[in-house]
Amino acid sequence: MKHGLNLNWRVRLPDRGKAEDHRIEKPRKINYFQTRMKGFFLWALVGVPMFTGCAFTGQNSLQPAISIPEHWNSALKKEPQQGVDPASKWWEALHDPVLSRLMNQAACENLDVRQAVSRVREVRFHLLQSRSSLFPAMDASASARKSGQGQGQARMSQGSEMYTAGFDAGWEVDIFGRVSQSVEASREDLAAQMENRHDVITTLLAEVAVNYIELRTLQERLAVAKKRITDQEEILELARALYKTGRDDELSVARAISSLESARTGIPDLNTAMEASMNRLAVLTGRHAGTLHGELSEVKTLPAFPVHLVIGIPAETIRRRPDIRQSERELSARVARTKQARAELYPKFTLNGSIGLESLSPEKLFSWSSRVWSFGPSFSWPLFDAEAIRNNIKAQSELQQQALIRYEGTVLTAVEEVENALTGYAGEQQKLEMLLSGADAAKTVAELALSRYSTGMTGFTEVLDARQSLFSFEDQLAQSKGAVLSNFVQLYKALGGGWQNFSEMPVSHSSLNSTGDPL
Repeated sequence: MKHGLNLNWRVRLPDRGKAEDHRIEKPRKINYFQTRMKGFFLWALVGVPMFTGCAFTGQNSLQPAISIPEHWNSALKKEPQQGVDPASKWWEALHDPVLSRLMNQAACENLDVRQAVSRVREVRFHLLQSRSSLFPAMDASASARKSGQGQGQARMSQGSEMYTAGFDAGWEVDIFGRVSQSVEASREDLAAQMENRHDVITTLLAEVAVNYIELRTLQERLAVAKKRITDQEEILELARALYKTGRDDELSVARAISSLESARTGIPDLNTAMEASMNRLAVLTGRHAGTLHGELSEVKTLPAFPVHLVIGIPAETIRRRPDIRQSERELSARVARTKQARAELYPKFTLNGSIGLESLSPEKLFSWSSRVWSFGPSFSWPLFDAEAIRNNIKAQSELQQQALIRYEGTVLTAVEEVENALTGYAGEQQKLEMLLSGADAAKTVAELALSRYSTGMTGFTEVLDARQSLFSFEDQLAQSKGAVLSNFVQLYKALGGGWQNFSEMPVSHSSLNSTGDPL
């Protein structure tokens, strides 16, 4: 049950020069107390927002105090003063024009990005909708009524008619911030969606780079596999030649054939993985599978990874990552909705007014004497609602607490991702150095074994073992180079880099809405 007080005045304006009109109402006598009460309510509606409104509204944007480590606990503790800045186009440090072109195409045409842009537009329209509550609302209405009372079963008495037309307006004076907090929540929702779009772009750029590096890694592994097949074919010819001269037996020829076929079995798997990578890159750039084969089928070496990196301190990373910025905005929106729910405890002040025409006949509806108007303030104050408002406040407070917990979890996850990426990047570089040293040694062993076998100083088993060890090192070396580059990409994704270059990205024609309006 709700109780309220409404003060409205309704006046019928007399027709000038026609005092004899029977519809003219004589002005009512208003005593001194009524006049004072009207003035009090009018001054209250104007003065209360000026002196108390600021106490119930305010900025809800906040950055919660979260414990963040001062330094990274990783192998990359010392970083140079100059290097690849995460906020820049970090992929250009790889000096691969094909990768740079794919990055730009993906950021403009990827379907996930276009969907994120559409969500931003949706929330922006919701914000405009909520802002309309700050302004007066006006309605137009018109009606025609005829009423009468029956007399008996066959005859009606003379009925009465009423014709009206006019405009009604109302405006809620937002004294306690109920409407403004709703607008603030919508504004924070918009900011959160914009950060979500940045997060989608960050993830997309990393995924494109990782798939591109995987493709080049597979191509390099394919080159190693083909080199191994050629090498095995040469060894098989040597084994057959020695067998014909009686210097070796048939077992060596059979083992050479087995080793050759084993090398050939890896080619189909590599081709299948390469096909999948090219198809994935096509989808990431908003195209059908198979459309990038002509551009990507040309075999190219892996890009050279940069030597120097600019990592920054953890606090800088936290402020750069869009997922953390999104969590902050979602938390601020929940704070605003909690304030909005609390404002329901206080009275609502409204200014109402109407102007229109009333007449008993349609011919005189638009005459001067038919005009009527009314205006006046009103307020309503919930006195009993079975604790519904306070329970809603508690529910909103719990949602706010959940948003804070999600923010803390996002920060913890961000620090974890950066630490793991730093450790993985440093560890893979160490592994690469070991593989390079091992590959050089294996190459020397393979050459010596082949030379000794051709002169009859060693058996065929030593040759096969040495060659298999060499190509195993070369294959692992190609994979390790790709892993270093992939860890480099994952590191800059964890650092929240890349999206800054597309924060003001123009919307493509395919991303326009049905009316053709861009973001």
